Amino acid sequence: MRKTLLLLIGLGSLIAVSAFRFLSLEKAPKATPPNVILIFMDDLGYGDLSCYGALQYRTPHLDKLAAEGVRFTNFLAAQAVCSASRAALLTGCYPNRVGISGALFPHAKVGLNPEETTIAEVLKSKGYATAMFGKWHLGDKPAFLPNKQGFDEYVGLPYSNDMWPVHYDGQPISNASDNRKKSFPLLPLLHNLDTLQEIKTLDDQAKLTGIYTENAVNFIKKHKKEPFFIYLPHSMPHVPIAASAKFKGKSQQGTYGDVLMEIDWSVGEIMKALKETGLDKNTIVIFTSDNGPWLNYGNHAGSSGGLREGKGNSFEGGQRVPCIVRWKGITPEGVVCNKLASTIDLLPTIAHITDAKLPEKKIDGVNIFSLLKGDLSATPRKYFYYYYRRNNLEAVRRDDWKLVLPHEGRTYEGQLPGNDGFPGKAPENHPFPLALYDLRRDPAERYDVKELYPEILAELQKVAEEAREDLGDDLTKRVGKNVRPSGKAE
Repeated sequence: MRKTLLLLIGLGSLIAVSAFRFLSLEKAPKATPPNVILIFMDDLGYGDLSCYGALQYRTPHLDKLAAEGVRFTNFLAAQAVCSASRAALLTGCYPNRVGISGALFPHAKVGLNPEETTIAEVLKSKGYATAMFGKWHLGDKPAFLPNKQGFDEYVGLPYSNDMWPVHYDGQPISNASDNRKKSFPLLPLLHNLDTLQEIKTLDDQAKLTGIYTENAVNFIKKHKKEPFFIYLPHSMPHVPIAASAKFKGKSQQGTYGDVLMEIDWSVGEIMKALKETGLDKNTIVIFTSDNGPWLNYGNHAGSSGGLREGKGNSFEGGQRVPCIVRWKGITPEGVVCNKLASTIDLLPTIAHITDAKLPEKKIDGVNIFSLLKGDLSATPRKYFYYYYRRNNLEAVRRDDWKLVLPHEGRTYEGQLPGNDGFPGKAPENHPFPLALYDLRRDPAERYDVKELYPEILAELQKVAEEAREDLGDDLTKRVGKNVRPSGKAE
């Protein structure tokens, strides 16, 4: 009888504890998903922030972001040109996989295929409010614009800010036979599908950074009680550049430095809004660039930080860009990460963090969350393919080894750059021979060591062949097995 009584008491206690645990779990608040803010610069070079070595101006808000998060030193844009780079960022794919190359012009008959899955669509599936403020450049037909690609709200330019009927000196082109006058319509600032205003002058251009920033801050405040994603692709420092009156003449590096100081101010305004709304600890802030500097614009271009070449080129100056990621409490403070990573890795990483499903179609990005947490022993990305033009495989990389494949391409070397908004020459048909570089001790890609490391050469040639089979290669007349078409306008 006594054993039975003890057994009943024990069972009763077990049931009570289980019920308490169940009720506790039922009542426990669910963790709030982190907000995501992705700031994407245009033609910002590897050496253009003071925390990456910039001179003659300071970027204190971005320096603080780096001091509170992870700063990458081996972070690559997927391709060194506008539209291709943006398609890659948003889809987690090499741009040639999704049929996007080069820089799309106004009225282009192609765009990012709406059947591709963007970061915005990944996050919308988890209940996020989504917005984009800035340069789109993935097709200006209504079927391709941001509202058809997962964004609830959009304010910005449909393509680059130099695609307008205005001369390099900022004066409207009156000659009807001028190619720029014939090719480019008036530059529209859009709100969703409607034109808010036409950007006609450099003074209009000078207001863009402030317009994008104001919209981003307002969106933060409006959606502070729900998870949100803000994609903020600035139109500058892509030429033409202009700073607002508040920043004009403030740097020692002329207009370019003024523009970067205003961009830094924009980051500061966003961080201030996060703190004022209590969202500072639960927001991932990512800052990076679409490609390196457009060097033939001289004092209106940025710095590659000593890396070789710049925009429009598959050497490191064209594709290695600044990247800072801050997520308070998750990213350790002041960590410098030297591991290989890319813009195509952001989609799968964000999906992992938010417990969202990856796109059904094949992507090329890898989850780099281990690097964001400060695990510098992790190596989530080992290989990278450097494509350019429509589908030219120009280089491949394994860790710190880079094999440059024979090709013709743009070069800035040996050319006198332009000045004050006017471009210098940048020949597109310069021959580059087969070469192997050890980026660990030669980041400027100056010393070809293929004769010293035949085994590395053979391995990377095999990697190149795998890329050709998968994605194709116009240089060797190969058609990839796993490429998908861009969207086509009706």
